[in-house]
Amino acid sequence: MSRRWIQNPNRCADEYLDGIEDFIEFARRHNPGATRIRCPCRRCNNTLFESIETVGFHLVRNGMIETYSIWNLHGEQVDHASSSNAPRVDNVEPIVDPNDQVMGIIQDAFPFASTNINQEGEDDVPTPIDSAEFEQYEKLLKNANQELYPGCESFSVLTAIVELMHGKIKYHMSNLCFDYFLGVFKRMLPTDNCLPKDHKHAQKVLHGLGLGYEKIHACKNNCMLFYKEHETLDTCPICNESRFKMTSQNRTTKIPQKVMRYLPLKPRLQRLYMSMHTATDMRWHKEKQVDDDVMRHPADGEAWKEFDRTFPEFAADPRNVRLGLATDGFNPYGVLNQHHSTWPIFAFPYNLPPWKCMKKEYMMMTVLITEDPGRSIDVYLRPLVDELKDLWTNGVRTYDKSTGRMFTLRAAVMWTVNDFPAYAMVSGWSTKGYMACPVCKEDVTSGWHAGKVCYLGHRRWLPWDHEWREKDKEFDGNTERRLRPREWSGDEILEQLNRLDFAPFGKTVSRTRPSTHLNWTHKPMFFELPYWSKLKLRHNLDVMHVEKNVFDTLVGTILDIEVKTKDTIKARLDLERMGIRRGLWMNRDSDKARRDLAFFSMKPNDKKEFLKFVSSVKFPDGYASNIARCVNVDGGKFTGLKSHDCHVFMQRLLPVGIRHLLPEDVVKPIMLLSRFFSQLTAKILRMTDMFQLRHDIVQVLCKFEMIFPPAFFTSMIHVMVHLPEEALLAGPVNYRWMYPIERLLGELKKSVRNRAKPEGSIIEKRPEPSSSPFLVCSSAILSLSAVASVLSLRSYLSHLPAVTSATTLPSPPPCRVAAPPASVYPEFSPPISLSSGRHFGHLRFDMFGPLDRTETDMSDLIRRGRSMTTAPSSDPPAQSASAATAPAMLDHVVVGPGASQAPASSSSSVAQPPSARRRHRPTDTIDTTSTDGTGASESQPGITTLLYC
Repeated sequence: MSRRWIQNPNRCADEYLDGIEDFIEFARRHNPGATRIRCPCRRCNNTLFESIETVGFHLVRNGMIETYSIWNLHGEQVDHASSSNAPRVDNVEPIVDPNDQVMGIIQDAFPFASTNINQEGEDDVPTPIDSAEFEQYEKLLKNANQELYPGCESFSVLTAIVELMHGKIKYHMSNLCFDYFLGVFKRMLPTDNCLPKDHKHAQKVLHGLGLGYEKIHACKNNCMLFYKEHETLDTCPICNESRFKMTSQNRTTKIPQKVMRYLPLKPRLQRLYMSMHTATDMRWHKEKQVDDDVMRHPADGEAWKEFDRTFPEFAADPRNVRLGLATDGFNPYGVLNQHHSTWPIFAFPYNLPPWKCMKKEYMMMTVLITEDPGRSIDVYLRPLVDELKDLWTNGVRTYDKSTGRMFTLRAAVMWTVNDFPAYAMVSGWSTKGYMACPVCKEDVTSGWHAGKVCYLGHRRWLPWDHEWREKDKEFDGNTERRLRPREWSGDEILEQLNRLDFAPFGKTVSRTRPSTHLNWTHKPMFFELPYWSKLKLRHNLDVMHVEKNVFDTLVGTILDIEVKTKDTIKARLDLERMGIRRGLWMNRDSDKARRDLAFFSMKPNDKKEFLKFVSSVKFPDGYASNIARCVNVDGGKFTGLKSHDCHVFMQRLLPVGIRHLLPEDVVKPIMLLSRFFSQLTAKILRMTDMFQLRHDIVQVLCKFEMIFPPAFFTSMIHVMVHLPEEALLAGPVNYRWMYPIERLLGELKKSVRNRAKPEGSIIEKRPEPSSSPFLVCSSAILSLSAVASVLSLRSYLSHLPAVTSATTLPSPPPCRVAAPPASVYPEFSPPISLSSGRHFGHLRFDMFGPLDRTETDMSDLIRRGRSMTTAPSSDPPAQSASAATAPAMLDHVVVGPGASQAPASSSSSVAQPPSARRRHRPTDTIDTTSTDGTGASESQPGITTLLYC
């Protein structure tokens, strides 16, 4: 039987389900009497043994490894005579001796020892070898060849240490605990064993495999670093503050006031090419990328292409690295200290393919700052900028393991990833005040409304002859004749900066600046990079925080939540002052004024019904957190919503919950806004959709200006108008938002053991994932955690699916959903209707149930999957997800009293939501019922959902 069904992305298709049955039968026949076999699903990767029934369930839920077409690990005999013509199995790795793996680690770290490398273009010139480096290699080689004890063939000294260090890091074992067990193991072994006696001696054995870091002293007031020309000074030349703390005269060592940890970038980039597993992937953006209308990677963005046209010499070698930089602060003390914050700066290479690009294994910590640097962050960035300038100008000689040759590695920073406050710190542009928008700059339309600066004037982006430009009372009382704000080039921005008078080390001389200086607070260090002013996109707006702030503002206003609502008494008085929207003015009776509930806010009973609906929602495990715990029905508000909760709420729940609780004119723009974020945050973008979104968001903001008071329009509401343009420049937003950075900061926070010195604890014991390669380790002291994790590196990387082209990305399986009666919103497709009784029902997502299924349950499961695809239907052709369709959530959910009895609608290929990307899991159609007080079962609106996790 053909095994092409393995590559079928639709795991509900008959071909795929029949293939699973054939595989189960094959496994039973070739493993008689076996109760547990290797599981070839994408998550287990033939490394875990499961029961046969569980294996069948895993294959339905996760899918089989796409390249596992020869079932050699389940008893199939391979014909060696015709093995050259057989398809290659990349995801199955034979059992390798740990000693051989350790030797492979040494060869990757010291390539000169395993290959006769010559300089590229100079065939007779050998590679210079540093004597100290060669000495380290000889020590490691000696330990790798030395037996753990006489007669031991399984472990060498180095293999045993790496295995033990791997367990220490994986299970977060303290040094004291590790010393205890190391002593116990040493006593268990023969007396003449060579196992180190404690953690300190184990570190010395592994010295040379790791990547070190530098301690650079800083001024107490963040004036400067004691670095390079100031390295020998004992006092700051700017503020005359002492470099060291006042200590006892009997103390021989001096304690610095402040220390910054710097992890050099060059060796970490070099290690990316010293392993065969990553050396080829670093050229993916050039060799495997497809040039079409679809944006899957930052290389598809206009900024990347413009950079290639501007610097063709740099673009000629695909091994040159494009970097992104990210920084944010976190509190390592938790609730113990609310004022301290630690600021790491990460670099991540964009050369890697999409499935590796933003993984934490490839995020390299470069700088660790001990407190919030504020405007002085450019002082701490100086070592990094100096290294980046050298990487751009001179490069660094690097060995490419895939070609076996040396080349000159160069690097360039494409953009930074920050939230809005950190944006001001890194870019030098103040994100507060009348010119807070870093894109519009001085052309932004801002004014003082309700005691704060607000940003209106979004009609400027409309066509010149649009009818809304002539309306005045519906907006701010004025007609709009201006064109959209101008676009500033990098050279113009650099010219503005050069007009400023700055003191050394980024300190501004005078607080008063002419108007030509605009809103700059300090000169950013990144503009010293030779190519920085030529980039179209330098600092990127973080969609994650924009979406969260927009959600908080919108939901707080429509629910009229105290403190969070923008419909305040000041906002009503501001409308009176402007002479617009008389229906929202304060209601004055004799000597009292009363603020009536606005038409865009829910009534108390409707608000309680909406909160009950949200509290009844059930999501699959891993898709979202338990949002019900954040709902306070009695208090009428939300508490403790995280950024990802707001992300799911905005795109999935909000359009459904407000449909019948607010007027139609208010619901429509909110649904458009939900669709905007759903399509903007998709994993794959189409340029035509982005052009449409650029038009749609202007319509939404103009409609909001006709609905909400001017106080509603904060800076976060305004910057939405620039997000589609940035997507066209830089590609999908999942490479430019803070979600992966925030998750990494959470791991750093957990690694703090010594609260007296949290930064030192982070840099010394940063937890590395078990699959993290040492070659990109950002941990410092000898990178022991990364060295320990290399044992599983080769197995981890070899089991990754071999994707040969970006166009072969699997699409979600089609699913037929029930179509409800005609809706009052004909422009949205498919429509959604609600029962007159305003029942929401319960959103339930059945993910095939628990793992412990029996063989009978497995057969039922396969039949259920078939019933989803074999149901008769006269559907029209499937619609593709585009800007002209309904919101992504509306494409998945149909709510209505007769949904289960209605004829089937069109089957559509739904884009995978960014918040759920582990595996494609088809769900079922669920009809919910509730019981009234008499015990009779009353039919509730059914909900048909299709979600992918």
